[in-house]
Amino acid sequence: MGRPAGAADAAAAGVAAVRVRGAFRAAGFRVVVVPVERDELVERRRRPGTEVSCGVDGLTRRTLTATTDHPGERHHRVATVWWDGGMTSPVRLAARTLGDSGPRVVFVHGLFGQGRNWTTIARALAEDGHRVTLLDLPNHGHSPWTDRVDYRDMAEVVAEELELLGDPVTLVGHSMGGKVAMQLALRRPELLRALVVVDIAPADYPETGGRTDDPDEEASPFAAFIAAMQGMDLDRLETREQADAALRDAVPSTMVRSFLLQSLVRDGVGAGNGWRWRLNLETLARDLGELRLFPDPPPGAAFEGPVLWIAGANSTYVLDEDRPRMDQLFPHVRLVRVKNAGHWVHSEQPEVFLETVRRFLARVER
Repeated sequence: MGRPAGAADAAAAGVAAVRVRGAFRAAGFRVVVVPVERDELVERRRRPGTEVSCGVDGLTRRTLTATTDHPGERHHRVATVWWDGGMTSPVRLAARTLGDSGPRVVFVHGLFGQGRNWTTIARALAEDGHRVTLLDLPNHGHSPWTDRVDYRDMAEVVAEELELLGDPVTLVGHSMGGKVAMQLALRRPELLRALVVVDIAPADYPETGGRTDDPDEEASPFAAFIAAMQGMDLDRLETREQADAALRDAVPSTMVRSFLLQSLVRDGVGAGNGWRWRLNLETLARDLGELRLFPDPPPGAAFEGPVLWIAGANSTYVLDEDRPRMDQLFPHVRLVRVKNAGHWVHSEQPEVFLETVRRFLARVER
């Protein structure tokens, strides 16, 4: 039986970097490798290269990169090397880029998501002449797992990725990713050309709802989602249809179940019958309370660049009472409410979402 897809991909990444790693070692560097995993590109050829960025905290950072020969897509960061007489191994995020040239747009997903959630939108923007980078946040997708979940930590690691891209970008974030994007904009504004926040506010969210006077307002379902995923018996699971059925009581929405199940993968045989979650469910469950909050930005911080806020008209995540705080932190904000859309605006009304983003990009990139 062949190796699991993830193992094959990691091996390909290691082979791609070996020559450059050898050269660094010969020069006295110590090397740490972070494999790049991609379901779609397991067997595609990668070519090694090098990229040098600025010094960070007195260290020289060099990044080994790998590119695919698949037209229109570039995959990054096979390894990171730090030289300070020792070795530092920072968290690196999995990333996928569509488009070879043009203004850069970077997407960060929400809780339980991954960069691939944005693929349809990204392809359309790449066809428009943009370079679009999709990031997997820590504890999601192909990115490393960490021992805690914290918005400031996530903003910092995304900022490190943006530093390597060079020019300022338009950063798009949904829900949890929107809070990460806001924190980054307020702490590292020089990295951004513009900001797009999707259906989230710079606010703390109660666990049991109560943001409106509507007695039917739904309590936050995320704890129930995690419990349902953790409670799934992976050893007995045979098909995705069975997984879908196991989630149905806790996750009645077919769209949301499909979204969650994108993070359930099967590598082959072994523990869990080969099934595993790409989500760090234990850490997410423990720190879910942190994700409801919005950490205080630095005193006096405000992002002076252009900001587009896209909210679902049927969602309670962005309310009129949030507007003063939005205006204080992001004084050049435009709020658009999308009809017939809830929290997952880009999935529920993709054409409207795409056109709204296109118009904003046309304005900020002039």
